[in-house]
Amino acid sequence: MGDDSEWMKLPVDQKCEHKVWKARLNGYEEALKLFQRIQDEKSPEWGKYLGLIKKFVTDSNAVAQLKGLEAALAFVDNAHVAGKTTGEVVSGVVTKVFNQPKARAKELGMDICLTYIEIEKAEVVQDELLKGLDNKNPKIVVSCIETLRKALSEFGSKIVLLKPVVKVLPKQFESREKAVRDEAKLLAVEIYRWIRDALRPSLQNINSVQLKELEEEWVKLPPAPPKQTRFLRSQQDLKAKFEQQQAQGEPSDGEDEEDTAAAVDAYELLEPVEILSKVPKDFYEKIEAKKWQERKEALEAVEVLAKNPKLENGDYGDLVRALKKVVGKDANVMLVSLAAKCLAGLATGLRKKFGTYAGQVVPTILEKFKEKKLQVVQALQEAIDAIFLTTTLQNLSEDVLAVMDNKNPSIKQQASLFLARSFRLCTPATLPKSVLKPLCAALIKQVNDSASEVRDAAFEALGTAMKVVGEKAVNPFLSDLDKLKLDKIKECADKVELPGGRKGASGGAAVERKPAAKAPPPAAEAPKSAAPPKKTQTSAACKSSSGPAKKGKSASAAAGKTKKASSSKESTETELSAEACEELAAGVLPASCLQQLDSTNWKERLASMEEFQRVVETMDKAAIPCQALVRMLAKKPGWKETNFQVMQLKLHVVALVAERGQFSKTSASVVLDGLVDKVGDVKCGGNAKEALTAIGEACSLPWTAEQVVSMAFSQKNPKNQAETLTWLASAMKEFGFTGINVKGFINNVKTALGATNPAVRTAAITLLGVMYLYMGPPLRMFFEDEKPALLAQIDSEFEKMQGQSPPAPSRFTKKAAAEEEGDEGEEQDEDGGGGGGGQDIMDLLPRTDISDKITPDLVSKIGDKNWKIRKEGLDEAAAIISEAKFITANIGDLPLAIKGRLGDSNKILVQQTLSILQQLAAAMGPGLKQHIRVLGFPVITVLGDSKPNVRTAAMTTLQAWVEQTGMKDWLEGEDMSEELKRENPFLRQELLGWLAEKLPTLRTVPGDLMLCVPQLYTCLEDRNGDVRKKAQDALPTFMMHLGFDKMSKATSKLKPASKDQVVAMLEKARAVMPAKPAAPAKTGGKGPAESARASSASRCAAASEDLPDGKPEAKKVRGGPAAKKCPAGKKPAAKGLKDDEDKSGPIFILVPNAKEQRIKEEKQLKILKWNFITPRDEYVEQLKTQMSTCFAKWLQDELFHFDFQRHVKAIGVMMERLESESDATISCLDLILKWFTFRFFDTNTTVLMKVLEYLKLLFTMLNRENYHLTEYEANSFIPYLLLKVGESKDVVRKDVRAILAMLCKVYPASKIFPFLMEGTKSKNSKQRAECLEELGCLIEGYGMNVCQPTPAKSLKEIAVHIGDRDTSVRNAALNTVVAVYNVCGDQVYKLIGNLSEKDMSMLEERIKRSAKKAAAAPPKQAPADRPQRENPTNSTATFLRKPAQEDPNKLKIMYRTYRIQSRQNAQHSEPSHPSIPKEFQLDLDMIETDQNRVCELPDLVQHKLDELLEPFMIPKPKIRPISPHFDELHNSTASTINFVISQVASSDIGTSIQALAQIDEVLRQEDKADVMSGHIDQLLIVTIMQLRFNSTHLADERVDKRDVIKLYSCIIGSLLSLFSMETLAREASMGVLKDLMHGLITLMLDSRVEDVEDGTQVIRSVNLLVIRVLEHSDQTNMISALLVLLQDTLVSTAGSPTVSELVMKCLWRMIRFLPETINSLNLDRILLDVHNFMKVFPKEKLKQLNSDVPHRTLKTLLHTLCKLTGAKILDHLSMIENRNESELEAHLRRVVKHSGNLSGLKRDRGNEKGGLRTDDRMSKAKVSDILSEIFKKIGSKENTQEGLTELYEYKQKYSDVDLAPFLKNTSQFFQNYVERGLRLIESEREGKTRIQNSTVIPQHGVESILSSNNEELKPAVYYERLQILRQRQGLENTARQQQGLGGSSDEPQQRPAISSLLSPKPSVASSTDMLHSKLSQLKESRELHQQELNTHSNSPTHTRSTSPAGNLDDLKKRLERIKSKRQ
Repeated sequence: MGDDSEWMKLPVDQKCEHKVWKARLNGYEEALKLFQRIQDEKSPEWGKYLGLIKKFVTDSNAVAQLKGLEAALAFVDNAHVAGKTTGEVVSGVVTKVFNQPKARAKELGMDICLTYIEIEKAEVVQDELLKGLDNKNPKIVVSCIETLRKALSEFGSKIVLLKPVVKVLPKQFESREKAVRDEAKLLAVEIYRWIRDALRPSLQNINSVQLKELEEEWVKLPPAPPKQTRFLRSQQDLKAKFEQQQAQGEPSDGEDEEDTAAAVDAYELLEPVEILSKVPKDFYEKIEAKKWQERKEALEAVEVLAKNPKLENGDYGDLVRALKKVVGKDANVMLVSLAAKCLAGLATGLRKKFGTYAGQVVPTILEKFKEKKLQVVQALQEAIDAIFLTTTLQNLSEDVLAVMDNKNPSIKQQASLFLARSFRLCTPATLPKSVLKPLCAALIKQVNDSASEVRDAAFEALGTAMKVVGEKAVNPFLSDLDKLKLDKIKECADKVELPGGRKGASGGAAVERKPAAKAPPPAAEAPKSAAPPKKTQTSAACKSSSGPAKKGKSASAAAGKTKKASSSKESTETELSAEACEELAAGVLPASCLQQLDSTNWKERLASMEEFQRVVETMDKAAIPCQALVRMLAKKPGWKETNFQVMQLKLHVVALVAERGQFSKTSASVVLDGLVDKVGDVKCGGNAKEALTAIGEACSLPWTAEQVVSMAFSQKNPKNQAETLTWLASAMKEFGFTGINVKGFINNVKTALGATNPAVRTAAITLLGVMYLYMGPPLRMFFEDEKPALLAQIDSEFEKMQGQSPPAPSRFTKKAAAEEEGDEGEEQDEDGGGGGGGQDIMDLLPRTDISDKITPDLVSKIGDKNWKIRKEGLDEAAAIISEAKFITANIGDLPLAIKGRLGDSNKILVQQTLSILQQLAAAMGPGLKQHIRVLGFPVITVLGDSKPNVRTAAMTTLQAWVEQTGMKDWLEGEDMSEELKRENPFLRQELLGWLAEKLPTLRTVPGDLMLCVPQLYTCLEDRNGDVRKKAQDALPTFMMHLGFDKMSKATSKLKPASKDQVVAMLEKARAVMPAKPAAPAKTGGKGPAESARASSASRCAAASEDLPDGKPEAKKVRGGPAAKKCPAGKKPAAKGLKDDEDKSGPIFILVPNAKEQRIKEEKQLKILKWNFITPRDEYVEQLKTQMSTCFAKWLQDELFHFDFQRHVKAIGVMMERLESESDATISCLDLILKWFTFRFFDTNTTVLMKVLEYLKLLFTMLNRENYHLTEYEANSFIPYLLLKVGESKDVVRKDVRAILAMLCKVYPASKIFPFLMEGTKSKNSKQRAECLEELGCLIEGYGMNVCQPTPAKSLKEIAVHIGDRDTSVRNAALNTVVAVYNVCGDQVYKLIGNLSEKDMSMLEERIKRSAKKAAAAPPKQAPADRPQRENPTNSTATFLRKPAQEDPNKLKIMYRTYRIQSRQNAQHSEPSHPSIPKEFQLDLDMIETDQNRVCELPDLVQHKLDELLEPFMIPKPKIRPISPHFDELHNSTASTINFVISQVASSDIGTSIQALAQIDEVLRQEDKADVMSGHIDQLLIVTIMQLRFNSTHLADERVDKRDVIKLYSCIIGSLLSLFSMETLAREASMGVLKDLMHGLITLMLDSRVEDVEDGTQVIRSVNLLVIRVLEHSDQTNMISALLVLLQDTLVSTAGSPTVSELVMKCLWRMIRFLPETINSLNLDRILLDVHNFMKVFPKEKLKQLNSDVPHRTLKTLLHTLCKLTGAKILDHLSMIENRNESELEAHLRRVVKHSGNLSGLKRDRGNEKGGLRTDDRMSKAKVSDILSEIFKKIGSKENTQEGLTELYEYKQKYSDVDLAPFLKNTSQFFQNYVERGLRLIESEREGKTRIQNSTVIPQHGVESILSSNNEELKPAVYYERLQILRQRQGLENTARQQQGLGGSSDEPQQRPAISSLLSPKPSVASSTDMLHSKLSQLKESRELHQQELNTHSNSPTHTRSTSPAGNLDDLKKRLERIKSKRQ
C-alpha cells in the first residue's frame, strides 16, 4: 500500500508514464475525465499529453491499454493539437492494438483511426493502414482492411483515396488466410459501391472464382449511389444538411454522388506498364521484311503489349512511325487493320501523352479511309477515335480540312463521320467558333456533294455540332443553305444523343431551370422523372422563340437565334422579275414618277427623281421594296444617264434606299455595276462613293468591297480603278478591318501596282498603307517579289503608318452591329482570349507545305554518324525553312530527326539545331503548338547543358516558341514535372527562373502545374545554392496560381525536418505573393477597334482624369479572338500571340512590402549598395534580379536590350502607363530610378532626352500623389542626375534643372543641398558652375536654413570657388554668395571666412553692383529678375517657386494684359508724340508696385469740377411704377451685399474670414441665396484678389500660417457653396472664370501650401473645387476661359509648364462632358476662341512646343465637336472674319469629310453669295460713310455723347453690323470707353438709374480711328493707368459705381454682353477688364455702408444725394479720410 500512496500523489501525466500498471490505469482514468472536462480545445493542458498518447495505445498491460485507448480517443476527439500525433498513434494502433484478442480494443483502435480522419488527417491514417497490410500477422492485416472499408463506407471516396487502396487490393486476394481474402472481398464490394465499373480493370487478373464471386456480390448492390454519412470537421455544413434530410426523410440530391462517380477514372487507378523494353528486338527489322507473315508476327507482338490499359510514358516515336508506315503504305489490308489496332492501343494506354504523335498519324489514317473493306475501316475508325481523345479538335482540324476536298467520296464521308463522333465528345467550351467556322464551311460544301453517303455524313456532323453548341452558334455558318437542308440538319440534331446524358446547348438547360426557379420543392424530384420530357422541351424551345422569356441567358439566346435567322434571310433574297418589280414600285411611287423615269426630257427625269427621293425619305423602313426601287432606277437610261444632275440624284437615292430600307445583297448586285462605273466621274463620284458606303453598311463592307474591286478591275477605266481603291481605303478606316478578305484583294492590288496610270498606283499604295495599320509587317510579305522601286514606295508608305494606331470604326454593318455586341463576349470566353487577332493575320499569309521536301534522305543525313553529314542535313533543313518563309504545321519526319540533334555530342550542332527551331517558330507561327511535346520539351532538356552559350541559345529558343504558342500547352501534362525531376542543377535553375518570369503574367494555368510542386520542394533543398535561390524566387509565383492552402497541403508528404523548412518558406513567400494580372475589360476580347467603339465613354473618362495620352487605348487591349474583326494593333503578326498576351497586362506588379524589403537588404549589406563611378556588371545583374519580381518580363527585356531604340520604346510605354499604374510605379520607384542612373552613363542623346521627359512626368505625378522620396531612393538617384547638370548640350541642362526644381517638391531642399555641394567638387567645370547656381537658387527660395550641415561650413566651401580658374564657376560662386547677402546682409562676411584679397575685392564689387541695380530698378524688377535666370545663358532659377512667390498683392498681376499693351504702344509711339502734359507726369510704375502701404496722394492739377457736379435728369421709366418699399429694401440688400463683398478683399485676415462666413451662410440657405444673383462676378473678383494676397502671407514670417490656412479654407468653402448652385454658378463670366481657374491652379501648384500644417487638405479641397467649377459653370464660358488661359500659359515662357498641363487636363474633362452639354453650348463663341488660339499658335508652331499634348488637346476638342454635330459644325463659324483664310475651317472640313455634299454645299453658298453680292456692294460704301461720321463725333470732345447715342441706335437698327474694322486700329482704352458708353445708354433705355458719364474723353481724331496705323496715343495710356490708381485710392466715382448701387441686382443676367453691342465677336478679356468698374464699386460700397451706419436719418434717399453739393461733400469727406489714414 505504501507504493500505492506514492504514485497516488503524482500528477496525472506522470501517473500515465509510471512503471506500475495500476498507476498507469489510474492515470488513464483520470486523464479520460480531464479530457472530457476541458472545454477549450486550444487549452495549454492538451500540450502536456502530446508525447504520451502513443504510450496510451501501446501499453503492455491489456487492461490499462483498454482504458488508455478510451483516453486517447477522447484526446483525439477534443484536442486541437491532436493532429500532430497522427502518425505515431495510428502506427501504434496498427501494431499493438489490431493484434489484440479483445474485440473492444480493436473497436476502439478503429474509432481512433476514424476520428483522426475526421480531424482532416485521412492521408496519414491511410498511409499507416496500408503499411499495416504488409504485416505478417493476419489479424493486423484483417483489421487494417476492415478499418479502410469502414472509413470508405462512412467518409466516401472523396476523403479516402482509392488509388493506393486499389493498387494493393489484388495482392490481398492472393493471401493464404481466408479471413484476409474475405475482408478483401468486402472491401472490393465497398469500393465498387463508390466507383462502380472503374474498379473492374484493376481486378481483371485475380482468381476467376474470386472474380465471379465478386461479380455476384456487385450485382446485389442497390443502384442508388452511396452517401457520405460521417463528415470532416470542415464539412459541418454538409453534416447539418445530411441530418436535416435524414430527419425529414427526404432523399438527398444525387449531384455530389454523381460527381464522385465521375471523379474516379479507372485509368487513374491502374499502374502503368512499361512496354518499350518488351518490344521484340527484331521488331524494326521484321516490320520492314518482304514477307507479310513476318510483318504480321511483329505487329501481333506489339498488339499484345498495346492492349495494356495503361502504358508508361516514354519515347514511342520510332514505334509510332513504324506503325504509321504500315497503315499508309502496306498493301496487305489485314496488316493495315492490325497496325491501326496497335495505334489505337497505344493511344488508349498513353492518353494525353500520345498527343505528341497525333499530328503525324491522323493525316495517314484519313488518307487510308479510301479502303472499302469494312474490317479496315472499322480498325481505322477505332484508331482515329482513340487518337482524338489524346489531343484536341483544334490541333486536328487542319488535317481534317485538308482531306475534305479529296476526290474520293469514302475519305470525305469518313472524315465527316469522324467529325460527327468528335463533336459528340466536345462541349461548347471545347468547340469554339474559331474551330467550328472552317469545319462548317467544309461540311456545307459536302452537303451539296453528288454522293449521298457524303451528304448524309455531312448532315450528321452538322446536326451533331448544332446539338452540342446550339443553333445560335451554328446558324451564321448555314446562311447559304435552303430550308430543306436546314430541316435535315435539325432533324439530325434531334436524333443525336450526347454521352453521359448531356444536353446540348440548344436551350434545354434553360428550360429546365425555369420550373426549378418557380417551384423549389418539385425541383428535387426533377432529375429522375424529367429526363424524357426534357428532350421535347428542348426541341420546342429551339423551334419557338416567341414563347415566354427564359430566365437569364436563355432569353437572350432565343432572341439571338431569331435575330441571326432573320439576318441571314435579309442578306440575300430571291431575284424578282421585271413585272414583279414594276408592280411593287407602282404600289409606293406615284404614277407620274414612274412614267417620267425614262422620259427623253432631262427636266422631267430630274423631277421624277426628286419625287422618288421624297417618297423614299418619308416611307417606313419595313415598307421600302428595296429591290424593286433599285431596279426601277436601273430602268433605261439607267446608269447611262447623260445629265449629271439626274445622275447625282439617282446615286443619292440609291444611298437613301440602302440606308433606310432592308437592303439585301441581291439589291446591291443590281446597282453596284452602275455605281462602280460612276465612281471615277468628276461630278458624280462623290455621290457614288456615298452610295457604296451605304451599301457597305447594309450588306457588310467585306462583301461590298470584294464585289466593287473585282468590278472595277474588270473595267479598263483607270480613273474608276483609282477612285475605287481610294474609296476602299477610307471605308476600311470607317468600318474597321472586320472580316476583310485580304487574299481576295491582294491580286487586284498587285494588278493596280503594275498599272501604267500613276493615279492607280498611288491609290493602291495608299490602300496598302491603310491595310498596314491593321495587319502590320506581315502585309509586306505579299509584295516582296515586286520591283525594288515599287517596293521602296510601299515601304515609304508603311513607314508613314508606323507608330499610328488604327482609328476606331465609325460605321458598322447594320445587321451585324447588334449581333456583335452579343456574340463577341461569348467568343472571348470560348477562345480563351489568347491573341486571336494575331492568329487571323498570320492565317492570311500564304504558307508553304514543306513536308514533301523533308525526304527520307534528308532525315537520314540529319541522323548520320558523321557529324559533317549531320551538319549538311541541318543546313539543308534550315535552307528549306528559310526559302519557304511561312510554312504549314505539317513538316513530315523533321521533328523527330531534329529532336535527335538536340542531344548531339557536338555542341556546335546543338546550337545550330536550336537556331533552326527559332527559325521554325517564326515560320510556322501558332501551328507550332502540335510540336511542343516532340520538340519543345527537348529544348528544355538542353537548358541543363554545361556550356553557358548553349543554355543561352536554348532559352532564346524557348522564348521564341512560347511567343507563338502561349504557356498553356507547356504546363499541361507531366512533361514539365518530368523535366524538373532531372537532377541537373543548370536545368533546374534555368527552368525555375523561366517559370518565375512567366507565371506572374498568366491569369490562369492548367491544374497540372500542381505536379511540379513536389519537384519544386525538392529544389528548395537542393545542394546547389543557385537552384535553391531560383526555387525560392519561383515559390510565390506558383502560389499565386495554386494558392497557399494547396501548396501547404502538398508538404504533408515531406520528411518532418524538410516540411518545417518548406512551410517556413511558404509563409515567407505568402507575404510577397504577386497579384494575378487583372482580367481585360469586357471589350478586351474584341481587339483594338472593337474595344475603341465599345468603350469610348470609359476612355474619355480615363483621358480626362489623367494627363491626355496620344496613344489610343487600343494599345492596351491586345488581340482577343475577335481581333480579326478589328485592327490587330501595330505589329501583331511579327511577334505572334504570346507577345500580345504579355503586353496586355500591367507593366509593373505591385508586390506588397517589396521596396521595404529591398531597403532592409541594402542596409544589412545583403546586396550591393548603389554607389559606383561607372556601372559594373554586378550592379546590372542585381538590378535585373530585383526587377524580375515586379516588372513585366517583356518590359524588363526591353529595358536591358542592347539596342537603344528598345530603351526608347520601353520608356514610351512607361510614360503611357504612368497615370494608370501610378501605385505600382511608386512601389517600383527605387528600381526605376536606379535603371535611369544607368542611362545617365549612356552617350545616346535620344535616350537621354526620353529619360528626362519621363522623369519630368514622373516627378509631376509623385508631387500630385503627395509622395516623398525616401533617402534610399534619393541616394540612389540624385548624385547621378547631377552628373548631367554639367552636360554640354543646353537642352539637356535645361531639363535637368527643371527636374531638380520638381525634386524640391518631393524631397526636402535641405537634403538636396548636400548633393549639390558634392557636385561642386566635380572636375567638370560646367557641373561645378551649375551646382553653384542651383545652390544660390535654393538659398534665395528657402533661406539660410537650407544650408547643411551649417551655413558657415557650406558658405566657406562655396566661397572657395570664387578663386576658380573657370570664369563661369567664379561667376556662379559670386552670384550664390550675393544671394546669401540678399538674405542675411553683412553677416555673409562672417560666414564665408577668410578670403584672399583678390577674391574679397571681387565679391565686394559684385555686392555693390547688385545693390546699385536693386536701387536703380523699380521694385517690380526684383521678382522679374528670377525668371530671367531660367534663360540657358544664365540658368540659375531652377528652384524658384512659380509665380506664387512673386507678391500677388501687386495689382500689377491683375492688370498685366493692359500694362503690356500700354508699354508696347508707348514704345511704338514715343518718337511721334509731343511731350506728356503735366498732369500725367507721375512715376506710375513705382506707385503701382508699392506693396506695404497705401501710396501718398500726388499733388494733382486742380480741374474745374462744374461739369462733374451738374445735376442730371432721370428719365421717366417705361415700366409700371414700383413700390417705394420694394426700392428701399432692394437698395438696402444690394448695398449690404456690396459692402460684405468689399470686406472679402480686406488685407486683414480676420475681416476677410468674417465676410466670407457671412456670404457662405447666405449661399447655404436656398431661399436667400438668390439675393447674390448679379453679384457673382463681383464676389469672384475679390476672391481672386484675396487668393493672391494670401499667397504673400505665406512668404511673410510675421503672419501666423494657421490663419492663412483658415482663410484659404473659408475662401474654398464659400466658393464650393457658390458653385454647388448652378443658377448662380452660371452667372460667372468668361474672363472671371479664366482668372479664377488660373488662381486655383496656381494655388494647387504652390509647394509652400503643402509645407504648412493642413496644407495638403487645402490642396485636396482646391482639387474638388476645380471639378465643381468645371461641372457647374456656364459650359461655353468655361471652355472659352480654359482656351484663353491655355493660350496665355503657353505664350508665357516664365510660367511653369505644369500650369498649362493642368489647364489641358481641365479641358479634357470638359471634352468628356460635351455629349451631355453640346446642346447648351454657344458653338460660335467656342469656335471663335479656337480660331484665335490657332492664330496665335498655328499648327506648325504648336508642334514645335516641347509637348505635343496641346496640339492633341485641340484636335480632340474639334474632333469631339465634329463627331457630335457632324457637318453642322461648319455653320457655326459666323463670328470668324475671313473664314476662308482660317486654319480652323480647313481643319474642320477635313475632320467632317464632307466629300460629295461639300461640293454641293459650296455651290449653294456660291449661288447665295452671287445673289447678294450686288446688294452688298451697294450698301458697303454707305455703311462705311455713316459709321465714319459717327466715330468722328465720338472722337470729338463736344459731340461724344451724341456720337455714342447714334452708334447705339444704329447698332439696334442693324444688329448684324460689324464694328471691328472701325475699332481694330484704336487703343484698348478707346474701345473700353465706347463699350462703357454703349452699356450706359442701354441701361438708361431699359429704365435703370441714369448714370453720369465720364467727362474725360480720349482725344482721338477720326483719322486715328480709321487709319491703318497701329500706334496708340500715349496720354490715353497714362490716363488709364492714373484712373486705376484713383480707383485704388477711392477717388474715382465712375458711372459703374452708381450702376452697382442703383441697379446691379436688377436682372443683370438678362443684359446682353458688352461685346454684343460692339461686334458679333465675344470678348476674350480677363476679369482684369472688369476691375476698372468693380474695384471702385466695392470701395464705394464700403464707404456707402459706413455712411449708412453713421447716419441717424431714416430717409432712404439719404445715401444718394443727387445735388452737386452732396456729391462735392462726399468727395471731400473721402479725401479727408484717406489723408487721415496716411498720418
